[in-house]
This record gives sequence, structure tokens and C-alpha cells, in this order.
Amino acid sequence: MAKLSTELQRFFFEEERPPQVTLSDILTIAGERIFGFLFVILSLPSALPVPAPGYSVPFGVLLFLLAIQLISGRKRPWLPNKMLNHPIKLETVQGFLKAGLPWLKRIEAITRPRLTYICTTLPGRVFIGCSIALMATSMMIPIPGTNTLPAMGIFVTGFGLIEDDGAISLGGLVLCVMGLILTSSILFALWFGGTSLLDIIKDSLR
Repeated sequence: MAKLSTELQRFFFEEERPPQVTLSDILTIAGERIFGFLFVILSLPSALPVPAPGYSVPFGVLLFLLAIQLISGRKRPWLPNKMLNHPIKLETVQGFLKAGLPWLKRIEAITRPRLTYICTTLPGRVFIGCSIALMATSMMIPIPGTNTLPAMGIFVTGFGLIEDDGAISLGGLVLCVMGLILTSSILFALWFGGTSLLDIIKDSLR
């Protein structure tokens, strides 16, 4: 099976496409790795250090739905037809991919099947699903700082699922924990008027 970066390069840059594509179109290249593929594709715009206005909330909703299905043990995901067929500008997708493909290739260079039980067994997939559901919820919060790190956690975890690489997925789960701490700190600061959770932890360690 070809690398994901190769498939995306071919689909979006080498083959002729209409000015708008849909998620349903993109899924034609997913094959058996569809859950991990969707986690990677849907988290990519928010995971990049570039503005992605308008994508975090709807993609966060989709990621949450997918995570719940992963937890329930589904082999193939279900998504509403309205979401599958919603048009997305081809140039918008190409813009995200131009920024994201170099990072994707770097991760692909170090991935291989290892610790596969983390990605293939029901307990492992339930744990991954719960983590992604939390990060997807964070992506849906319309507050700066609650999107990028959680999306990065989903991106790396999903990539581990694609390659059955439990070590990569564990790295993604570490990013998810960091994202949870950051989001909690931001919400804590807003609730208590500027004192972040991280500041309180630092003070308690002194």
C-alpha cells in the first residue's frame, strides 16, 4: 500500500480535479486505514501553525463522531451524507497540504508496525478513541490556544493508526495529554480571572 503522502500528492496535485472536492471524494484513497486517515485529514488544518478559520469547530464535531465510533468498536465509520458531500475548495485543500505534506513525510520516515496491539486491539482503540474525543471537544471551543496542540495530538495518533505503529500513537497520546493540560489551563484562567492552572502548579512546586 502506497504511503499516505504519496496518495495525497497524486490525488490533489497530479490528477485533474474539479474546483471543489468533498470528503467523500477524499475517502476513495483511504482503503482499510480509514479511521486513521480521517483523523489525520480532519485534524491537519488545525494542527498546522497557520490560520485555519472556520475549520476547527466543524472538523472537531466530525472527529468527535469518529472517536465515539472507534470506541464502540466499529470497523468502518459512518458520517452524515451532508458532511460527506459538503463542497470544499480544491485550492484550500491544496494550501493545507503544501504546508502539511513535509511534516507527513517526516513522520512516515520513522513509522513501521510496532506495538501493534495499541492500534489493533479493542482496549487500545477505546483508549485512543477517548483521548481523541477529548481533543476534538477542545477543538470545538472557540478560544485561541485550544485548537492547535489538541489537533496535533489527533494528527500524530491517527497517523499511528494508519501504520499500526503503537509507538507513534503513544507519542500522539502524549501530545493529547499536553493539549488537555493547556486547554484546562486556558479555561481555568478565564474562569478565575487570569490565573492559569499552570501558574498555580508552578507556585505549588516552589
